[in-house]
Amino acid sequence: MPAQTGESQLTKALTTPKIVFLVVAAAAPLAAMVGTVPLAFAIGDGPGFPAMFVFAGLTLGLFSVGYAAMSRRIVNAGGFYTYLSCGLGKPVAVAGGVVAVIAYNAVTIGLAGAFGYFARLIGQAHGVDLPWELYAAVALVLMAVLGYRQIDLSAKVLAILMVAEIGILAVLDVAVLADRGFSALPATSFAPHTVLASGIGISAMFAFISYIGFESAALYGEESKNPRRSVPLATYLSVIVITVFYALTSWVAIGAIGADKVQAVAGEQLGDLFFGLSDDFLTSGLTTVMQIMLCTSLFAATLALHNAANRYMFALGRERVLPAWLGGVHPRHHSPYRASIAQTVVTVVVIAIFSIAGLDPYLNLATAMLGLGTLGIVALQAAAAVAVVAFFRNRPDRHWWRTIVAPVLGFAGLLTASILVVKNFALMTGTTNVLVTALPWLLLGAAVVGAAYALWIRSARPERYAGLAAVTVREESTVDEPTATVVPISDAA
Repeated sequence: MPAQTGESQLTKALTTPKIVFLVVAAAAPLAAMVGTVPLAFAIGDGPGFPAMFVFAGLTLGLFSVGYAAMSRRIVNAGGFYTYLSCGLGKPVAVAGGVVAVIAYNAVTIGLAGAFGYFARLIGQAHGVDLPWELYAAVALVLMAVLGYRQIDLSAKVLAILMVAEIGILAVLDVAVLADRGFSALPATSFAPHTVLASGIGISAMFAFISYIGFESAALYGEESKNPRRSVPLATYLSVIVITVFYALTSWVAIGAIGADKVQAVAGEQLGDLFFGLSDDFLTSGLTTVMQIMLCTSLFAATLALHNAANRYMFALGRERVLPAWLGGVHPRHHSPYRASIAQTVVTVVVIAIFSIAGLDPYLNLATAMLGLGTLGIVALQAAAAVAVVAFFRNRPDRHWWRTIVAPVLGFAGLLTASILVVKNFALMTGTTNVLVTALPWLLLGAAVVGAAYALWIRSARPERYAGLAAVTVREESTVDEPTATVVPISDAA
């Protein structure tokens, strides 16, 4: 990686809480509750779904152990791209980098479409009927402005939105608990016969996809004031916050409805399930607030994933895997502004194509793009777990738990999640259209092209190849402060 001058460096403005806000906002807690949980109740294992959040949280917690160990030694805006290079070699890294660009861009596009769809529905419910494209355009303008500026501005906005969306659901949780007491937390949700019922695979898939974006803490290492502390701590905190919030809120919802009735009720109400609970246990006014918060939750997730996508584009542009123009840093904001502009343009173009074709913003645009992005990100998480084991295998600071057992267990869970997503891709996207169901092949093709491109660079441009994903690895020292030494990244190809 080329040396960076002070003017070309990203601004170091992020603290641990700000990174947590960026990461948790990407998971869109309220949108996950309203959009994903009712589906899992209806077609998954029903009242056993909260246990799947605990399982997913434990799996991703194990993944985070190795991920955090690596992040303490490697600071780079390349995320998976850099980690895969350190563990598995540059061809695998370039393949992963290309998949990451596609996946994170796809999720951003899908979320923008979902925002337009739900904003229009909620507007119609309150007597305002405007095209979904107009709502999406407003969100994209705000996303573009915030993404262009330095990252701490986005973090501050996301902090407000995240606290608000978690707060409104916390109020609902408290209201149900106050009304139902301990019966709001039915023990059957964690009973083996309930958890292992028919539909457990579908529930596990929905649980894992609800965490998408949690791993993005490493992308902000170069913008963190203390990356070797903030990145691993933010990763752990994000997994804990998301798991506790998801498991508790879905558990309370089951208690409010009744474990024996939750599948039938969720199948009837779907996206209106939590709004109905709000009407029953809160007030219609707070239901309106929750509806508005659903839109802000989707916007927050769109902005957070936009920031993640443009940092991958920035990192790959900086190393000329993608056009070098993308690697530019704003002279005043010290942000990856060109990558942000490019990501915004891609989102606008794709949404415009779907709109001109007259396709539905949710059933066609959101489901297809979110399905594609989810599969790509889960597969990258699994590959990163393998990279952790490979990276530490010959290092003196390897540890039996942090760098071997925990990552291997995390990989097993993530591989299972990847298989479930592929197997249930048509269910997740809500269509059997051959163009949509074939999207997983796009990721495989992109990975093959990326690896082949890296091998071509190695043969035709060896000096460029040597600079791909070159990082400074922080070595453990016998004194309190670790020392930094540059070590060559082995090529596993």
